[in-house]
Amino acid sequence: MENSHVTVLEIDLNAIEHNLNAFKSKIHSETNVLAVVKAFGYGSSSVEIAKFMEPKVAYFAVAYLDEGVALREAGIKTPILVLHPQQINLQQIIKFNLEPNVYSIKLLKAVIEKASELKLQNYPIHIKFNTGLNRLGFSKKDIPEISTLINSQNSVFVKSVFSHIAASEDLNEREFTLQQIASFNSLSKEFTEKLKNSPFKHMLNTSGIINYASEAQFDMVRLGIGLYGFANDEAETAKLKNVITLKSVISQIQTIEKGETVGYNRAFKATENVKTATIPIGHADGISRQFGNGVGYVYINNKKAPIVGNVCMDMLMVNVTNIDCQEGDEVLIFKDQLHIEDLAKRTNTIPYELLTAISQRVKRVVK
Repeated sequence: MENSHVTVLEIDLNAIEHNLNAFKSKIHSETNVLAVVKAFGYGSSSVEIAKFMEPKVAYFAVAYLDEGVALREAGIKTPILVLHPQQINLQQIIKFNLEPNVYSIKLLKAVIEKASELKLQNYPIHIKFNTGLNRLGFSKKDIPEISTLINSQNSVFVKSVFSHIAASEDLNEREFTLQQIASFNSLSKEFTEKLKNSPFKHMLNTSGIINYASEAQFDMVRLGIGLYGFANDEAETAKLKNVITLKSVISQIQTIEKGETVGYNRAFKATENVKTATIPIGHADGISRQFGNGVGYVYINNKKAPIVGNVCMDMLMVNVTNIDCQEGDEVLIFKDQLHIEDLAKRTNTIPYELLTAISQRVKRVVK
């Protein structure tokens, strides 16, 4: 299959393992790791990543039902936390033994009702508290009602209590983050003291593990972007290995004479004779049009080749005037973390967006 695709996204599993171990070295040996594999494993391959990681982590997390179902259908047995379940999906969530994050009274009542209807006993749910991100989660005022609802039945039980830090990567927000941690400590203590069981706790994401492991690693940490080689900090990223490499080839080389134009809308006009290479990848593959007209660049034979003209749906063109290359030569669209981070900065975004934008028509190749 690899040979039938000239544009491929390579996924280095050895690099994934290296990165996992790098973060494990920052936490206690008894602290569990949850691997976040939502959004196709941050644009890679959630199934392949999960199969490889299953013996090495305690939990997986996905955003939505269908992502969890894909893992179960691929044979993954490890517990899977669904971070943003919808009430309409509860039947399927239970059918596939997925564990919902419960963040509102309405959802909690629906989960209890569905589990009771199915005559379940002690189905695992996870309770999320909002401590400052202000996205999803219960507040202090909800504790009496949710604890009463949970204690009045046996269909579900609280397996974990968690929260999410808003700015774990920004040390200028350290005071706010410490306030979030203190708030979670207080809320989780007040809540769990009212329960019949003792759920485990978790709060830290990738940057949180780096900056707040001594204050808030609790029973488990949630490792997302760090697995894929990024740490929201240049020094820490340098300790990680590159997981994602996006490759293609040169389809054709053109000689563009002075005064001629390249691409749609004649966006590039040659002020001198230039040589361009056309590459079979475009905005339908996830390469944003923002990279056009010299903003983005690729690597050909270890040299930078800037994109010329507008990025097309299925192709883009680069300037190879000063590069010794020929048709069929390899092109690195994402070379490594530094390349991806630079491209993100050039378009005022973050690596997450570039990685998750790569469409599913790009063949994934696991190394």
